Amino acid sequence: MKVKHHPEPQVGQIVKTLRGRDAGTVYVIIGIVDERFVLIADGDKRKFDQPKRKNLQHLELQSMISSEVVHSLQESGRVTNGKLRYAVNVYMESANSNAEEKGE
Repeated sequence: MKVKHHPEPQVGQIVKTLRGRDAGTVYVIIGIVDERFVLIADGDKRKFDQPKRKNLQHLELQSMISSEVVHSLQESGRVTNGKLRYAVNVYMESANSNAEEKGE
């Protein structure tokens, strides 16, 4: 049995970049290339039609998966940039509210 050092990425999953010029940026996985690379976009700087190919080792997979993105990709094979921005914003808001709660 092969032991994987990271969980399987899923389409619609929120990720944070660890390396590169965009380190610390939040994206959504919109495609899986192979076991090492995924396609990510945020609907803002990285649009759906020009996703960034990123090595999984340079990404931190978050536990949140955007059901809107998943459904949209399953239905039509694409997702609007607005939905990607929405998914990123929802994640950022939940991350910020968690940070505020811990601060008290």
